[in-house]
Amino acid sequence: MYNLMKQENKARRGRFDTPHGIVETPAFMNVATAGAIKGGVSAPELNTLKCQVQLCNTYHLHLRPGDRVVKELGGIREFTGFCGPVLTDSGGFQVFSLAKLRTIKEEGVYFSSHIDGAKIFMGPEESIKIQSNLGSTIAMAFDECVENPAGYDYAKQSCARTLRWLRRCMRQMEIQNSLPDTLNKRQLLFGINQGATYDDLRILHMRQIAELDLDGYAIGGLAVGEPTEEMYHCIETVEPYMPQDKIRYLMGVGTPMNIVEGVARGIDLFDCVMPSRNARHGHLFTWQGIINLNNQKYKLDSSPIDSECECPVCREHSRAYLRHLLKSGEMLGMRLCVIHNLFFYNTLMEKIRNALECGEFEKLRAGFRGIIDRRI
Repeated sequence: MYNLMKQENKARRGRFDTPHGIVETPAFMNVATAGAIKGGVSAPELNTLKCQVQLCNTYHLHLRPGDRVVKELGGIREFTGFCGPVLTDSGGFQVFSLAKLRTIKEEGVYFSSHIDGAKIFMGPEESIKIQSNLGSTIAMAFDECVENPAGYDYAKQSCARTLRWLRRCMRQMEIQNSLPDTLNKRQLLFGINQGATYDDLRILHMRQIAELDLDGYAIGGLAVGEPTEEMYHCIETVEPYMPQDKIRYLMGVGTPMNIVEGVARGIDLFDCVMPSRNARHGHLFTWQGIINLNNQKYKLDSSPIDSECECPVCREHSRAYLRHLLKSGEMLGMRLCVIHNLFFYNTLMEKIRNALECGEFEKLRAGFRGIIDRRI
């Protein structure tokens, strides 16, 4: 259940009550695709990094170790050791981006595993069964992720198929939640808005899925290479048709400023691999901008990553030491950098929530513009 507590223009401060705990929104979901944050950060450690929600992926966990294995071991929360809410992505994006030789049919998608080439079928029912076995807090509906740019006619057909698949997901979730051995009988279901970059398709599809009274609504198919302004336009186009009393999720976004601008346009939830991926390559976020520790100028720099940051890495280690670890190929270097970036993202969300409570979000937004996304 989503409770809208305060609003400043389109920006929303809310609280999302789930079977596995309350999420203060806006919030960033930390991406643990295969049940782990890449970079050596454990699920229990996420609690110290202000993480509220962990995001895991249906496709990857189905292939390894297998969703039935995870179920036998108590579900994804027990398996990973994360005590808070967990959202599982449906696997749709991975099927369309990673799978080889895929064939899309009304029943679902036939494809080859990106790991060993094994033949696999996944449709709405299979995706929901897998997510039920994982026992996640939130399950995402299985959708078709079209390439961007996509032809209008194909995007229109895809939206219609995604709507039919969503209804099948709803029916299958009812079945799963009625079974005696289901791990989470109160699993929530989010629908995904598609429509490429066509305003009329986005609006029609959002209206159609809004009628189904789901637990939450996501905007998918963005942040895949289109210009940033086009993404913002799409959010602005869809937002008026998203239910006010339901939580809103912008999938796969993004940079710190993307998130600030997403909040300004009415979004509550975000996820992205950027903080951990960038960190593993020495690209770190600070309140003054983005630094690249691989640069020679940090070789003798004894200062912390960010003097304003209170993360354990900034309290204990210097830029020079972290650069040395990265240059030496030490795993610790990647781990510490990931810890910092995740702490930064979750602190950013905390600052946004505090600003919204005080009615000062627009002031915060203006102060961040041109700074937190700039490369130093």
